[in-house]
Amino acid sequence: MKCLFCGFLESKVVDSRSTDEGSAIRRRRECTECGRRFTTYEKMDDVPLVVIKSDGRREVFDRNKIIRGLLTAGVKRQIELQTFEELVDDIERELRNRFIQEIQSNQLGKMVLERLLALDEVAYVRFASVYRKFQDIQSFKNELDHLFDIKNKPVRK
Repeated sequence: MKCLFCGFLESKVVDSRSTDEGSAIRRRRECTECGRRFTTYEKMDDVPLVVIKSDGRREVFDRNKIIRGLLTAGVKRQIELQTFEELVDDIERELRNRFIQEIQSNQLGKMVLERLLALDEVAYVRFASVYRKFQDIQSFKNELDHLFDIKNKPVRK
């Protein structure tokens, strides 16, 4: 590691500790030439997730965009922000564990809807109305019929 003070390329690690809940390492270093100390941080490279929009554009995965949509869908539903953050964390973790670097926006929307259905049916329908671009009351009725079919489906043993 290059010394910040004299530019010498050799240093030794004097102290090392975990930071950012284990996602980075803080190292205290000492230059072997001038003896001065400095701090460096090591963080694992984060490969960005890319969302492929329906028109072919590519955007970097923006968890805040999904959370804003969930907050809008869940307005007056008494769902805590932390719950939505955990939902998005779960989706992001699944994508990273499957080593997915690009995902179609419609697949991402389905992942959100699956989790939202288990959380709150009203928020689910609200989110679906934007995600699926409902144009009329028939679109809402079709989604509600689909929801009733899911809820009334017999459980196999």
